[in-house]
Amino acid sequence: MITEILAQAEAVVPAATDLKPIALAAAALGAAIGIGLLGSKAAEATGRNPGAAGPILTLSIILAALAEGVFVLTLLLG
Repeated sequence: MITEILAQAEAVVPAATDLKPIALAAAALGAAIGIGLLGSKAAEATGRNPGAAGPILTLSIILAALAEGVFVLTLLLG
């Protein structure tokens, strides 16, 4: 019984490696959309309150790096 399950699992694992490019593309698309929305909202916030441009810029750079970090982790671990 267990040997049959292990044989089936070994048959499924090679098929899972075909999904790596799709996972990388999804991670890249998610990071790109996230950074785009971040930039849009940062510009909108700066337009509403120009005095807060410095903190908004700082927070935007940090959040963009975190969004890009998700893609890099996917690239390295995927």
